[in-house]
Amino acid sequence: MAMVSDPAPDRGTSPGKWNCAAGRCAPPSKTGCGTSPGGSGCAGEQIAPPPESRRDAPIGVFDSGLGGLTAVRELRRLLPGEDIIYFGDTGRVPYGTRGADIIVRYAKQDIAFLLEQNVKYIMAACGTVSSTLPKAYTDTLPVPYTGVVQSAAEAAVRATQTGRIGVIGTPATVQSGSYHAAIAALLPAAHITATACPLFVPLVENGYFNADNAVTRMVARDYLRDIRAAGVDTLILGCTHYPLIAPILADLMGPDVTLIDPGRETAHAARKALSAAGLLREGAGGTAQYYVSDSTESFARLSDWFLGDYAGGPVTRISVDAYNVE
Repeated sequence: MAMVSDPAPDRGTSPGKWNCAAGRCAPPSKTGCGTSPGGSGCAGEQIAPPPESRRDAPIGVFDSGLGGLTAVRELRRLLPGEDIIYFGDTGRVPYGTRGADIIVRYAKQDIAFLLEQNVKYIMAACGTVSSTLPKAYTDTLPVPYTGVVQSAAEAAVRATQTGRIGVIGTPATVQSGSYHAAIAALLPAAHITATACPLFVPLVENGYFNADNAVTRMVARDYLRDIRAAGVDTLILGCTHYPLIAPILADLMGPDVTLIDPGRETAHAARKALSAAGLLREGAGGTAQYYVSDSTESFARLSDWFLGDYAGGPVTRISVDAYNVE
């Protein structure tokens, strides 16, 4: 079981920390340097940390709630030497039924918090954010960033034998067309069937993910009707919450359908990206710290299911509402 605590978040400007005191994050810089998002501080005075220092920095992961822990589990398995800082916005979950402007604001606040922790890499372990946050914004971030859509689309294209691919996700993810665009770019002849599944996230967040749960099975059977009728041979679980109900989904879809876990696929992509950038920390002994915006006790209890053998680590309650983002 994870340890829990509820201190207020540190927004100081101590050396080596990202400056988010004004709600906008800037890299560590000398006193008086600017604090615009993605800025370079005082002209000519920004000092890039040495590669060794950057390599030892943690990986930042965020999600609207608990679902991103499925990606954390895979990261801890693949990268046992890496430290991970996870933020689950459990006080504002779900994101997937909200408007795009709200999703973008929430995501920017989540990222501001992670940058304040001096992370070296950010993973949006959330299909909704990955489908909604503009590339024009993520391209300005001062550390490498990845969502979950591209890696999942690539895995689906590799897996399909018939070109018939199903996608399930939150309403915002499905409406964005992000998976459709990513798959079509890789396999123009693909036949894609997508269905929004708004009840899956609250069901999982409330612990309704056992394989024999009658309520979740009934909901899933209804959601999967069109996808099953389309005869897909590959199904993207387009939200990181959904792998927790994969046994139910697999049973309903049948043994001939391959399920694609975006968190797992993106964790593999993260390993490659960190290695290519010289940021990969080899070995073992990595730690995990968890931050949430609601009850730490509830998170600690349910996170054991998500993390499996990699459960454990301190859990702290924070608020990101005060970050002023544009």
